Amino acid sequence: MRKQRGFSLIELLIVVAIILIIAAIAIPNLMRSRMSANEAAAAATVRTLNTTQVTYTTTYPQAGYAPSLAILGPPSAAGCGAGITPSSTSACLIDSVLGCAAQPCNKDAFQYTITGIGAAPNVSDYVVFATPLGATSGGKDYCSTADAVVRFQPDSTPPGAVLSTVAACQALGAL
Repeated sequence: MRKQRGFSLIELLIVVAIILIIAAIAIPNLMRSRMSANEAAAAATVRTLNTTQVTYTTTYPQAGYAPSLAILGPPSAAGCGAGITPSSTSACLIDSVLGCAAQPCNKDAFQYTITGIGAAPNVSDYVVFATPLGATSGGKDYCSTADAVVRFQPDSTPPGAVLSTVAACQALGAL
């Protein structure tokens, strides 16, 4: 009688089938969790941009609110290091990823824009808008205005059309 060593082919196939069943259950939950995390990060970034706008308008009252993300960011992708003095045209209040030179600016799984309302140099209001980069990145668009209330709308086909008016943003539901 020969002693059996190792696993049979049937035993290995059963283990592989069990692993595939567990993966089929876990992967959709993982995707939903990742979308929820992306959406939470986008809402937090919109809140941060509201705070940044308040800081900007307090620091540069003659300018009002910043009309774009580039103005809130550094003067170049190198950032705001030694020897760079913040100004009303490059305030160094956000990083170069979010304060990119040309809107929309992509950060993580969302793209962000700021639309200034009013003529420079006295921008009286703004709309911050965030939309997911794709259908697996998130399912909501976020916006906010100078009232600092973050609002959202479901978006089944990201990226959504940019909301650029205060009335359009304020028509959405608040978080």
